[in-house]
Amino acid sequence: MDPNPNDVVREFPHLFRLYKDGRVERLMGTDTTPPGTDHLTAVQSKDVNINPDTGVAARLYLPPNAANNLPLLIYIHGGAFCICTPYNNAYHRHLNNVAAKANAVVVSVHYRLAPEHPLPIAYDDTWEAIQWAAGLHDPWLKDHADPDLVFYAGDSAGANIAHSMAMRGNAPGALKLQGMVLIHPFFGNDERDKLAEFLFPTYGGIDDPRIHAPRDPKISGLGCGKVLVITAENDFLRERGRSYHEALKKSGWSGTVEMVETQGEGHCFHLFDPTLEKSVALVNQFSSFIKQVQKDVRS
Repeated sequence: MDPNPNDVVREFPHLFRLYKDGRVERLMGTDTTPPGTDHLTAVQSKDVNINPDTGVAARLYLPPNAANNLPLLIYIHGGAFCICTPYNNAYHRHLNNVAAKANAVVVSVHYRLAPEHPLPIAYDDTWEAIQWAAGLHDPWLKDHADPDLVFYAGDSAGANIAHSMAMRGNAPGALKLQGMVLIHPFFGNDERDKLAEFLFPTYGGIDDPRIHAPRDPKISGLGCGKVLVITAENDFLRERGRSYHEALKKSGWSGTVEMVETQGEGHCFHLFDPTLEKSVALVNQFSSFIKQVQKDVRS
């Protein structure tokens, strides 16, 4: 008898189920919301295709009354490399708020998800999006973004990818990376990561710098001068963020790293309710970092 195609061959709770016939059922992060003009912030957004053959794309955000030479923020969403998109309502609301508060042009990267597209595809797709941004192909980038004032940022797995992108240095072309914001970052600890083993066929265990960045002997080569790490007291990844902060400080890296922690909150709490006082405070911390680096660069 043939196996039932509806048999589940692997499940990661709250993330996805993989069925015998190869189907993937994602258990969260499947909602979408269209771009447009946000009624709360007046931020405009639109979607662009970067590589029609692979589906690599981005949602762009432009703050109201946009001048020229604004900071350019390249944002990478989280979701354990396997769920969520830039088009989720939570990420859309978050980046409307960040674009408005930081007065920045935002490129929110749409990369392909594992397990259908195993790692390191997400890293390579993100790098392709960064190279696209470096070409200033879109009028919003060409007319409003300062290519000498670029930031990478992300949450959870997106923060992991952001770090990996910063380790590659500046993209060929126009962009100059100045700073990075890592929100509740996912990095491996001193044990092999079971999810990484499944999603990442070439995962090298606890010495793989793509997952276990705090153990990377080359972390001192991080390609920017300012980093903000944001953690949360009740986040199951809290110590991963703290370990990264300490590893970067002790590595001999020539930049400066700051860490702030939200008390009484869990992983990516700000995405679930952006109206909370602590969610607003997180966006303010994020935006203040960008504005301070902007001031330092231009002083």
